[in-house]
Amino acid sequence: MEPQIRLIDTSREDVARMGDWLKSSQLSDFWYGIDENGESLHIGYSPYKILKADQNDWDKTFGDDSRKILSIYDEQEGHIGEAQILIEPALNEAQLFFVIGRTELWFKHYGFAALVHLLDIVFFTYKLHRAWVDVPVYNIHASHLVERVGFILEGHLRSTHWKGGQWHDSMIMGLLDTEYQRRRHNLVKQLDPKQ
Repeated sequence: MEPQIRLIDTSREDVARMGDWLKSSQLSDFWYGIDENGESLHIGYSPYKILKADQNDWDKTFGDDSRKILSIYDEQEGHIGEAQILIEPALNEAQLFFVIGRTELWFKHYGFAALVHLLDIVFFTYKLHRAWVDVPVYNIHASHLVERVGFILEGHLRSTHWKGGQWHDSMIMGLLDTEYQRRRHNLVKQLDPKQ
């Protein structure tokens, strides 16, 4: 059965699970690594700190209109990951971040399904012109996934991701709204062959 994905508002329980998932070196090695204290890094917020924050800080983090943080849920598997949309209104674009935190679900189409749903939000709900991702050169699986959806290599950034005691370059890959609209029918068909 293909994944049945929903992207929903993030709860404290979801953040706690995200923090637990990040403790896995299998995940953190492909995500943002660890800091000098050995704590797993995350984008947009620290799961460990925000869980101790008051409601005001929680609302600032998860109610920010320019950074939408969503939990990825599957109908059968429950909470499986997180997605973020960092919107730049002046440029009519968004940088995307998404991670399947449950590593036993990697390579089973959950990331693909989550990305299609994320792009639906970017292009149909927010009506943005462009979406882009910053993929470390060592994360070959992520680059293949976004290429499969239609992202195009637009350039390289030097020394952007710290891993294994050294800096690594990253690839900037982008997708335009018109490109996604042309591809969407076939992408959705891959998720549900009956369509």
